[in-house]
Amino acid sequence: MNQLDDLYEPNWENTANKLMEYHVEALFVHDQHSRLLTINENLGPTVPAPAFFLGRTIDGKAVCRFRYDVADKTATRLQELSLEEPSISEFPAKPKYFAEYMALLHGQQYTMGPCYFVPRKVTPSLQVKSLTRENAANWLPHDFEWLIRELDVSQPCVALVHQNRAVSICRSVRITNFAHEAGIETLKEYRGNGFAPAVVAAWAIAVRKLGCLPLYSTLAENHSSQSVASKLGLAYYGSNFTIA
Repeated sequence: MNQLDDLYEPNWENTANKLMEYHVEALFVHDQHSRLLTINENLGPTVPAPAFFLGRTIDGKAVCRFRYDVADKTATRLQELSLEEPSISEFPAKPKYFAEYMALLHGQQYTMGPCYFVPRKVTPSLQVKSLTRENAANWLPHDFEWLIRELDVSQPCVALVHQNRAVSICRSVRITNFAHEAGIETLKEYRGNGFAPAVVAAWAIAVRKLGCLPLYSTLAENHSSQSVASKLGLAYYGSNFTIA
């Protein structure tokens, strides 16, 4: 067990705002003024962060962040509106001031999705294996060959192996010193067999061993990912909303 876990495990409902702060800090690179710069990825080309991030939580406090190039006047108004957002108890529900946010930023595209904390009680129901660059070739099929180059910066990475090949994988795709965000991949023909919940549970245990908090988030339209969260009994602490 680690100090962060001891703090948030029994009190996650009362510390949802702090969990949301860990979430946004894992998703995006910030400057010294807490303005958003880029997506927090260690591989591939640099991708700009969205213009606006709003994290609404079950404790009624919202986390609001802006990209570095959003005008101060606009940012101030966005901040004012975010402070008036009500608490949320379930997903999905658009922000109260959705139309105002879109108008202020002349937004054309937005994303929204639920955010979860993986409780300590979640344990894998099936046996999994830890994947590293050293052993990946033994288990990764052609479908997952792309993962080999990411393994050094996507740890922990765990896989469920079926008939000597990895068919479902969970790894850390957004990482800070305090929290990791999960990324899941399951081969199409093996979905619906309970493999994804098993690898998420094992991944969370590995993250805790590093002294970090395991977080899980997804998009509104990703019903299969939300189903994984439901099967595992993950703790819903809020919803994120971004405008590109």
